[in-house]
Amino acid sequence: MIMHKQQRVTSRRLAFTLMEVLVVVAILVILAGAASIYVFGELDRAKDDRAKADVQTLTRACGTYRLHNNDSFPESLEQLLQAPDGGKPTLESSDMILDPWGKPYRYDASGANNKGLQPDIYTTGSRGQTIGNWPGAK
Repeated sequence: MIMHKQQRVTSRRLAFTLMEVLVVVAILVILAGAASIYVFGELDRAKDDRAKADVQTLTRACGTYRLHNNDSFPESLEQLLQAPDGGKPTLESSDMILDPWGKPYRYDASGANNKGLQPDIYTTGSRGQTIGNWPGAK
């Protein structure tokens, strides 16, 4: 009598189950949510830093304007975009007078916060703070 060995059929797993895929997707969503909180916070700080740099650039541009225009500051930031007779404008792009949030920088030619030594240039930051070019402003 010949006996055949019974072959054991082992099933191989060829794919993930739906539950495993859903668990992985849920973990990825949680990680992405946590990372986005950090990234958006950094984006706000980056915009604040850019506004600080822009204010300093505009302050220097006003100083340059003053040197070329009879020792007077411009009446508005828009004057920095206008070319004097036979020259080129102090600022090259109208985007330079817009803050990172798309609003125009505020300008006070009298410079009350700077004791009249230079015009006040400022905007409101992402957390409501004033970003300006005078001591004490952020």
